[in-house]
Amino acid sequence: MQNTAKSRVTLWQLCKRINIRGNLQVQPQRTKVLSVENMNPHVKNMEYAVRGPIVIRAGEIEQELAKGVKKPFSEVVRANIGDCHATGQKPVTFLRQVVAICTDPDRLMNDPSYPADAKDRARRILDSCSGKSIGSYSDSSGVRVIREDIAKYITERDGHPADPDDIFLSTGASDSIKTILKLLMTGESGKDRAGVMIPIPQYPLYTATIAEYNAYPIGYYLDESNTWALNIPELKRAITEARDHCIPRAIVVINPGNPTGQVLPRQNIEEIIKFAKEENLFLLADEVYQHNIYAPGSEFHSFKKVLTEMGPEYNQLELASFMSTSKGYMGECGFRGGYCEVINLDPDVKVMQLKSISAKLCSAVAGQAVMDVVVNPPRPGEPSYDLFMKEKDFVLGQLKKKAQMVTETFNSIEGISCNVVQGAMYAFPNIKMPPKAIEAAKAAGQKPDAFYCFQLLEETGICVVPGSGFGQVEGTYHFRTTILPPLENLQRMLEKFKVYHEKFLKKYK
Repeated sequence: MQNTAKSRVTLWQLCKRINIRGNLQVQPQRTKVLSVENMNPHVKNMEYAVRGPIVIRAGEIEQELAKGVKKPFSEVVRANIGDCHATGQKPVTFLRQVVAICTDPDRLMNDPSYPADAKDRARRILDSCSGKSIGSYSDSSGVRVIREDIAKYITERDGHPADPDDIFLSTGASDSIKTILKLLMTGESGKDRAGVMIPIPQYPLYTATIAEYNAYPIGYYLDESNTWALNIPELKRAITEARDHCIPRAIVVINPGNPTGQVLPRQNIEEIIKFAKEENLFLLADEVYQHNIYAPGSEFHSFKKVLTEMGPEYNQLELASFMSTSKGYMGECGFRGGYCEVINLDPDVKVMQLKSISAKLCSAVAGQAVMDVVVNPPRPGEPSYDLFMKEKDFVLGQLKKKAQMVTETFNSIEGISCNVVQGAMYAFPNIKMPPKAIEAAKAAGQKPDAFYCFQLLEETGICVVPGSGFGQVEGTYHFRTTILPPLENLQRMLEKFKVYHEKFLKKYK
């Protein structure tokens, strides 16, 4: 019976395919709605070097090692991305205690092993959440008391008042950067596209987002010969050459620098603000590494503070500044906490900004809670203060030692030069590439620095990012490495790197 039923169905289906003339109808084969040929071309133009081809290969090598494939090394050292905890950094106790209590308040709020100040912070956050739960949506701009704490933090940092209504929480700093850039787009193409000034070398988020939004990147080169300084004549050159291709709308400054690790002196910041006023540009200040300052004489100055203190002629400029929980001493990348403070927006534009972020409902409230601890840490006299300061100082102290170690080691190697790592979490060494290596790279269909970095990965397991992924002066070659591995691991990594580099020079000299 089963076979008969199957036959009837098959016959019925066959009959359905035959037209009245008795000819077999050809059924059109369904194709995918999306193909690489017809998809959004701007997404195809995006590149994101810190998770690009070399990182994909690093993941493949890790899988090969797990299957027992023999390599000249036992593990991959992921020095390609600023992921602190992935390289072994321990979470800050107080921060995790507050988040844990927010997550499980019924049990942990009465647990005597949790300090009173952690409970107070968690209670304050929960009392401002709907249903007293971080599992509920927050306002689109973020939990009100967290925005109040951020405003207080900025006020204490800069010595000038901040308004909670100028602040919104975001999914890491990246999300708020994209929100502001989206507002700046003209919606046009060709010469009417929005132009965004970005430093070269730059963090690939900017070129990726500019490509996605079909805007025009206006690259201005940092001066490698002068500790990656930002020179005003170079800004003027870049914007003048760009005017035939776009409408310049904004300038991005990363301070401390990524991937270059420089810290801008106050005078330089004042010059940039004057330039932005002269050219009528919106200022975007990427300040996520503001806690990461290492070099003697270096000091963080926020663009908001400097702009405010320059007087009425300048302190009405539109400025967005960005902060994150992923960097600093916290390194809480996975929580994706971030905020943006936007000042001097046109009131009607501010309404549009709120509408834009409302479409995303809100950022993760757990990430917002992490940000609250960053801006509202234990104070002197509170039970968690001593341990908090011990852990914070240890992380930043270790980073300072590693910044010095990396700088000195690279500069001791033939064919490598590296500016002082003044801040942030990266070094961006210059490789003097032998002509034969450049020829070999061309034969392999690779850029010379990518050729160098792929061989480094295959021979040592060290994963760094080619400088071409960040932009660099034509004819120069670099790579970006983090300084995050523990001190002993970093020392071993640098020793392996030195052996590889000397072997590379010998091979291609």
